[in-house]
Parts: sequence; C-alpha cells; structure tokens
Amino acid sequence: MTKKERYAFVIDWFQKNMPDAKTELHYKNPFQLLVAVILSAQCTDKRVNLVTPALFKAFPGPESLAKAEFEDVEPFIKSVSFANNKTKHIIGMAQMLLEKYKGKVPDTIEELVELPGVGRKTANVIVSVVYNKPGMAVDTHVFRVSARIGLVTNAKIPLQTEEQLVVNIPQNLLAIAHHWLILHGRYICVARRPKCEKCGLKPACKYFQTDMKYIVEEV
Repeated sequence: MTKKERYAFVIDWFQKNMPDAKTELHYKNPFQLLVAVILSAQCTDKRVNLVTPALFKAFPGPESLAKAEFEDVEPFIKSVSFANNKTKHIIGMAQMLLEKYKGKVPDTIEELVELPGVGRKTANVIVSVVYNKPGMAVDTHVFRVSARIGLVTNAKIPLQTEEQLVVNIPQNLLAIAHHWLILHGRYICVARRPKCEKCGLKPACKYFQTDMKYIVEEV
C-alpha cells in the first residue's frame, strides 16, 4: 500500500466511523478552552474536566484571573500535573491577554505561542477548535498513532509529525483529523497494548501488518 493509498483509507474510515469527533475538554468560550488546554499538558482530559468547573466559577474570564494571586488559584488545580507551573502560566496568560489583546484569545499560532504556557500544540488546538482554521495539534497520541499506522515516517519531534500530516491531509479536514487521531490513540491505539482486534484501520496499518502480524500468527 502506498502512502497516498494509506492516507485515503484512513481518512475514509474515520469519516465514516468518527464523523463528529471533537475535543473532550469542557468549556464555554475560547478563554476557558485555552485554560483547559494549558492544564491538559501531560495530564488527562478527565482530570482537567474535574477541576475546571470550580476554577471557572471562581475565575470566569481573564479579568478575574489576571488579578488573582498564586495562592488563590493553585488550590483549584492542585490535582493536575505540574500544578505550580500551570498556576503561574494561566495567571500570566490572562494578564498578557488583557494587556496585549484586550482579553480576546488570538487567532494565529504566532500570537498564541507568545502567551505563557502556550506551546505549538496548544496554539494549534485553539486555532482549529475555536477559529476553525487548518491546524494539526500533535500530542503524544497523535505522535504515536500517526507513526504506528505509517502516516508519518522518521519523525523525531512533534513538529516533524505535524509537517507530514499537514502535507498529506486535506486542509478542510485537518481540524477534525487531529481529534480522530487523539481519540483513536486514547481508546484503541493505546501506548502499551494497542487494541488491534477492535481497530478498523488494520488493513492500512503498518504496525499491524508487521509487528502484530507475527504476534497473532504465533498465538
């Protein structure tokens, strides 16, 4: 199977089987999504969704969060990973949002990555989910799944994965493709023991056709 054929198969399968894929983070506006994505770094969406309702009730917008002290915010998110750093990041983010963007979440990668706690992955999530612009956010799931399937080859860092996916996936599908790969990695193509028996991508998956093929044959 050529790379072009592999992409065609994978895209077609996801369009038929996951047509409404979207983020599992809970939010009501762009600011809340930005906070949630910052908190989700190296942390599960489930954990983030447990802490954000109380956090957003206390600090519903950048105006209130920008005025907060570390001690006011940290107790709300102390159960997420790297809570100390993330507390500083979301307060600093809110302050810069007010000072530089009048409280409005920017709509470009270049502007977003200037905000404290915002890397390229987070920025891509915001531009694609909030502003419906082409963007491919590469987290650990996307990095792993795209390599396993064979959509990406020889990628050593997330940016290399992003660059290959962006070239091969139609622009109008990039935003949802990000969610396809994340959800597939979260529930099927898991890190340690991928659930290949439940996966509809087996005919196009390099991992299944090589590594798993021999395991299945031996059993």
